[in-house]
Amino acid sequence: MFIDQLNLDIIRHLREGRKSFKKIADALGVTENTIRARVNKLCEDGILDFTGNIDPESFKGHRLLYLGVKLTDLDISRKGEDFSRLPGVLSVAIVTGRYDIILQVLLNDQFNLLEFITEHVAKIEGVQTVESFIVYKGYNLKVPYIL
Repeated sequence: MFIDQLNLDIIRHLREGRKSFKKIADALGVTENTIRARVNKLCEDGILDFTGNIDPESFKGHRLLYLGVKLTDLDISRKGEDFSRLPGVLSVAIVTGRYDIILQVLLNDQFNLLEFITEHVAKIEGVQTVESFIVYKGYNLKVPYIL
């Protein structure tokens, strides 16, 4: 799908996820049906998705962290898919630099970092090293609740 300026403007307005299509249409000078059709097409094409996101700091006992993973082999795409299926994993990114993969993980008192690394990450072959980065304070950081 071609992402034109109107699509970008619609997506920007949808940052306020509960904003009505009518308000967006009025602000952009198009019809409500145009907004609805564009949003539906963006969703169908996998470009746009609606989720309820939380501030992890608001949930007692929950912790957001990033895990840098260095692999021993270059089967990075398959490993990325393997990591994406682990419990608590919000997102997986193949990156350049010191690590091959960065995981965004949500943990809680019943599912902690030690358990995540020893019982889940360690079972994926080819993991050379991991380094955790615990988020103490986030700004504009909201994530889906998956636990």
